[in-house]
Amino acid sequence: MKLASILLFALVCSCAHAAPASDQAPVSNPAPLSDQAPHYQFYGGYSWLSNSFNGAPGSSQPLSGWNAGIAFAQWHHLRFKLDYSMFSGTNLGAPQHAFFILGGGQYDVNFHRERFFAEALAGEGGLNRGWYNANSAGYQNGSTGGTASFTEFLGGGVDTPLSAHTAFRIEGGVQHSNFDPVRPRPDPAPYHVNGLPNYFGRLSAGIVWTPRPVPAVRPLPAIPSTPVESELVFEGMNSVGHFRIFADAWWSYLSGGGVEYDRHSWGRMLWARRDYSAGFLPALILRQPSKTDVWGDRLSTSLETVPGINISPIGMRLIWRDGTRFKPYYVVKGGMSIFTQKAFSQFAAYENFSLQQDIGMQFRVTNRWDFRTGFGVFHTSNGFVVPSNPGLDAMTWNAGLSYHIGGSKSSQ
Repeated sequence: MKLASILLFALVCSCAHAAPASDQAPVSNPAPLSDQAPHYQFYGGYSWLSNSFNGAPGSSQPLSGWNAGIAFAQWHHLRFKLDYSMFSGTNLGAPQHAFFILGGGQYDVNFHRERFFAEALAGEGGLNRGWYNANSAGYQNGSTGGTASFTEFLGGGVDTPLSAHTAFRIEGGVQHSNFDPVRPRPDPAPYHVNGLPNYFGRLSAGIVWTPRPVPAVRPLPAIPSTPVESELVFEGMNSVGHFRIFADAWWSYLSGGGVEYDRHSWGRMLWARRDYSAGFLPALILRQPSKTDVWGDRLSTSLETVPGINISPIGMRLIWRDGTRFKPYYVVKGGMSIFTQKAFSQFAAYENFSLQQDIGMQFRVTNRWDFRTGFGVFHTSNGFVVPSNPGLDAMTWNAGLSYHIGGSKSSQ
């Protein structure tokens, strides 16, 4: 997934933890640090990477840098997390200047005074063009290097409290990326070199600041629950044009149909009801050129039809004026698109990450049914899982029927 997509995807999916109910009296004395659940965690510190990106066997060289991150409000010990790291150094005469923007989940567990955590992150990394060969600044005597790669990190760490709002953090794990060299002109295509590292060890140490700890609350007797406002939306979409912002493919078109589930889970935001949103498109149809180059440029005017599916389990919907006849909405969902053939280029991938954003209006038809229609952008790309990543930014329209399952003001 391209850099801007990852940032937007991670930011809109972060949710604020609900405040304690008004009838839950806070304890007069703050709970020990290990028993508190801070709303946010801000982290910054030194970071170390075990090897350079051109560090073939016998020529390995570790890199130093720093990283910073923010973990949002927890839900059952699970947090959404953003992580930024930067490393620099020199190996075999070639400068190494790398950065990584990752997002994912962090799971916290308290034990005595310490807070242990595990994390799984994914995103995109960037490198300077001359990282592979010291003489490749202008393709003079060798290959340059691919400057973007999908990246994953799996690890964990421990926080030791220094005060009520600060802690010392040590974390580490394994990071994977697949930066590849690029052949010199006139055929600058990526290729794989055996021996170049794809897996790296990463260690970090620094300070965590938790500005808003949640006070402990006394348990209250269980009270009967009320139905949660939720909807099933049966909708279809179709391409009406293209952008060229985060992707390069220009001659491909998307259409599809499926269902979206929305559930009122996170209170309100910007004067709107904030819902969890997930989508499933069992019928996703891609029309693409039958022949392309490695960058997705068409080499034939004929089109082929490629069926697929889309699963978007992480998303958020904002809907204004809920309970009225006319309700503006904004929805963003992230997930995966899987096709029966390689998508957007014959050199690309079957699986692609997706980010779908829509704005529109929902109209009440009956107490249980609404009609909705909107305009959106459907971005999909493979995030450099393979060197060829044309991607697609499609402008779309969509329309559908929304059924209120329970608890909705529209049903009253």
